[in-house]
Amino acid sequence: MNLDSYVARLRDDLTAAAALGDDRTRDTAAALAVAVEPAARLLLLSALTEFAGEVSSVLESRTVKVRLEGTEVGVDIARTTADTAGAEDKNTTTAEDISAAFDDATGDISRVTLRLMDQIKSKAEEAASQNGVSLNSWVSQAVQGALKDHMRRNLGNNF
Repeated sequence: MNLDSYVARLRDDLTAAAALGDDRTRDTAAALAVAVEPAARLLLLSALTEFAGEVSSVLESRTVKVRLEGTEVGVDIARTTADTAGAEDKNTTTAEDISAAFDDATGDISRVTLRLMDQIKSKAEEAASQNGVSLNSWVSQAVQGALKDHMRRNLGNNF
């Protein structure tokens, strides 16, 4: 699925909305339309990812994942491992096990470079500020939360 047509429609709609204005208004709208393209792509990808998560939660034996390759969005549908619902397995990973794995995390801290679009960075900084933490701490907590969710969905498999 190519996102270009959706982003182009948004750009055209912004330009059309400013068509009744003067030259400066049209130029401003055109500049804004170009500037909003990366955020629109990310928003579309986020919506598709959330949708895939909802579909996965309804399907019993399949997971749906969204991936981005350039401007193309792809969908992967995979069978989950054998259904273990109701099985009495001593090696079953529980939510408490997953939380404990992160609560007891120790060791060296690794430095990572993260590149964000300005609009996303400013929203992340705002969210961090609202939580009373630094952007670095907020991103670290977000990654930990995402990993916990991933591990819960996969019941600890492959970890």
